[in-house]
Amino acid sequence: MTDHHPHGYSRRQALLGALGLGASVTFMGRPARAEVGGKKLIVLVCRGALDGLSLTPPVGDPDYAGLRGAIAYTPEQALKLDGTFGLHPALTRTHALAQKGQLRIAPAVATPDRARSHFEAQDVLETGAVARYGASSGWLNRTLQTLSPDRKVEALSVGAVAPLILRGQVQAASWSPGRNADSNARLPTILQDLYKTDPLLGPVFARGLQTEAMAQIAMTGLSAPTQPMEGMAQPNAAGMQAAQRQGLSAAEKLGTTVAKFMTQPGGPQIVAISLDGFDTHAGQMGQLQSRLAYMDALIGGLTTGLGPAWSDTVIVAATEFGRTARVNGTGGTDHGTASSALILGGGLKKGGIIGDWPTLKQTALYENRDTAPTLDMRSLFKGVLRDHMGVDQRALDAKVFPDSAAARPATGIV
Repeated sequence: MTDHHPHGYSRRQALLGALGLGASVTFMGRPARAEVGGKKLIVLVCRGALDGLSLTPPVGDPDYAGLRGAIAYTPEQALKLDGTFGLHPALTRTHALAQKGQLRIAPAVATPDRARSHFEAQDVLETGAVARYGASSGWLNRTLQTLSPDRKVEALSVGAVAPLILRGQVQAASWSPGRNADSNARLPTILQDLYKTDPLLGPVFARGLQTEAMAQIAMTGLSAPTQPMEGMAQPNAAGMQAAQRQGLSAAEKLGTTVAKFMTQPGGPQIVAISLDGFDTHAGQMGQLQSRLAYMDALIGGLTTGLGPAWSDTVIVAATEFGRTARVNGTGGTDHGTASSALILGGGLKKGGIIGDWPTLKQTALYENRDTAPTLDMRSLFKGVLRDHMGVDQRALDAKVFPDSAAARPATGIV
């Protein structure tokens, strides 16, 4: 690796050694410069199409329970936000932030493209383009291009592969946390898409997911979406609980480690973290219990580790698209349109939802199947970048999100 700034490199090496990370961090070319302090932004990319109606269940919507059937959460199960919305039961630490006024939700947000392909939709989410394959760089990287001449901002991507959202002209650091990462989470997403139309393997794989789902449900006390099939193996609840505790400990450690990066002199101010495993075609309640508990522990680690810097930090958790409003025959949901996004931060403005709620009336569903989008994902990101990070709106409209002047920045977030 060539480094044109040996003093900057040695400072980073010292930081990595202090964190016990050694060579697990690689730098894509010459590191960008950084300044101490300042506003910080963390983007959680939730891959697999996270179900917004489970992330922020609209338990007060009169049509919610009927559409969701056995996978609906009751008002008693959901962690209350307001008269309409709650949080998924696994998001206990996130809910504690909500009670402090440090959480807002965008319950019907979508990218401008209506593709229901993971690969195409993730491309649009991360490039910030109007349509699939409309740009070759990520919108966070173009944000760095806009800020770096004056602000000297550095960025870090966390995950096995540097995500598209941070690829581009400005070099960003990349860290793979190794075994602490939830490395197996992407496999069910790939297999579900591969097997879902196979008449033999599809039902077998769905049944296996249902078994795992029942194990997760047994540990949390939630109602099972379907009854176990005759002859299915009974889960070892003690073993599952131990594995879950280990996973949550790893997630919290990951969060505190990333926070240490961000609070050290010369640390990154912008971080992108990839979270996998949200493609829940079958056994959704159990799968989401595990995945969202992991995300909750990660958020807990971040907020704790950031300390006083939390007041200058915003976290946005977003996904490529939502899922069908109606439950399917295997206790899951299929690819949809609008989903929910979470916006967290120590300096958020108190207020209600971001965007509008379209309701779940049959006449309001998108294509008679999905939550209808009322907020452009680019508007959400623009609002955070303009009001929190200080990005010029003209740059947002033309460079960060090309040809997006019609997508006005969401207001009143920070």
